[in-house]
Amino acid sequence: MSSQIIPVEPFDCVVFGGSGDLAERKLLPALYHRQIEGQFKEPTRIIGASRSPLSHEEYRKFARDALKEHLKKGEYDEAEVEKFCARLYYVSVDARTDTGWDELKKLLDESKDRVRGFYLAVAPGIFGDISQKIHDHKLITKSTRIVVEKPIGRDLASALQLNDTIGRVFKEEQIFRIDHYLGKETVQNLMALRFANALYEPLWNANYIDHVQITVAESVGLEGRAGYYDTAGALRDMVQNHILQLLCLTAMEVPSSMDSEAVRDEKLKVLRALKPLDASNVEQATVRGQYRAGASSSGPVKGYLEELEGGVSNTETFVAIKAEINNWRWAGVPFYIRTGKRLTGRMSEIVITFKPIPHAIFDQAAGRIVANQLIIRLQPDEGVKQSLMIKDPGPGGMRLRNVSLDMSFAQAFNVRNPDAYERLLMDVIRSNQTLFMRRDEVEAAWKWVDPILKGWETTGQQVQGYTAGTWGPSQAIALIERDGRTWHDDI
Repeated sequence: MSSQIIPVEPFDCVVFGGSGDLAERKLLPALYHRQIEGQFKEPTRIIGASRSPLSHEEYRKFARDALKEHLKKGEYDEAEVEKFCARLYYVSVDARTDTGWDELKKLLDESKDRVRGFYLAVAPGIFGDISQKIHDHKLITKSTRIVVEKPIGRDLASALQLNDTIGRVFKEEQIFRIDHYLGKETVQNLMALRFANALYEPLWNANYIDHVQITVAESVGLEGRAGYYDTAGALRDMVQNHILQLLCLTAMEVPSSMDSEAVRDEKLKVLRALKPLDASNVEQATVRGQYRAGASSSGPVKGYLEELEGGVSNTETFVAIKAEINNWRWAGVPFYIRTGKRLTGRMSEIVITFKPIPHAIFDQAAGRIVANQLIIRLQPDEGVKQSLMIKDPGPGGMRLRNVSLDMSFAQAFNVRNPDAYERLLMDVIRSNQTLFMRRDEVEAAWKWVDPILKGWETTGQQVQGYTAGTWGPSQAIALIERDGRTWHDDI
């Protein structure tokens, strides 16, 4: 089975931070794959921009090296790479001065009628400076879009300020706040499962669902991000954006259409319906953790404080939260969310656990009846599992067994699974905002997260140590098990 590729109009994509880590690991490989799939119409150009003094040819060498390192085996094709590099250009610009901007304008003015995308793969502290320079040098056309990476602020006040700064230059419909989790195939399949099938939506409510779990687990540590991470922590880094977006897609009402505004309207309603967590209840509903020395698949690893080189920190590398949504659909249904670094393995999934059957007609010899679960695996092996109780084959009476109907994307579709950035970059060119966060979504998320941060500060809630390579602190297990439930830990 092959997927249908719909080419996009010719475009110029300017990547600020074009010689940085994100461009090297994700953006250039993503754009290369879209070229191979035949999604570009000519002439399409990719323009790297940063302070590094590189020539066009030096930037093309950077791109070749990046593709060699980050493409999977068999994906590097010399002819395609040369074709890709021929569309690459580079301009050295300074976000805080006028250096290089006239050169960028001259390059872009060669194709004023083309779709023009500015991707800010840089620190949020210079989002405003770059936006203003784009405006001052008259680089904005009617077909211009700007893409900004997380974090959108570190609290509500800074998010408002950042949104105001970018919003003074660009219209809201031109601003694409990217969250790569929403570009994953399985995340979008969550909407397909709910809204393209008659099976689930009638059961998708408090009458039939017992609870929901959302887990985003990482096996890695700081990976050179100590400076950023120690001022952020797991709540800001993962919950405020990735996990709350997954929660919204899981819990939202059926939108009137797949129009971007209709979908984002329903997501916003979920964020506004979240039960507030503050100093009065934060200790009962949240757990903070910080990893200590332990082991991963690669061997012994240092603890968080050791990675900070002897620093002292109360920053959480793990957080678990019992969240509730105050509306009719979800009244009384807990959403248990957790994320952390240096956990047992790399895994992201959404688990929908249905309520037990109201009455068992089978005797004890048949075995225990396990509640049905729908497991939506985002990574590493994208797919969907539906657990069901069936009769164990063979004579000897009724023996029940819990089995899974397992749909692995890799096995079901004989196609390469595109990286999330591939879809999102093309959606930017198409001006499709469905998978991007609207300003009021970002701010609503911060309105829920801010009181948690302040609650931790007010109560003095400390991080609980956990050994690297485990599933986090024991308090996180207690958070869910005191409700008679347990975490789904099947890697």
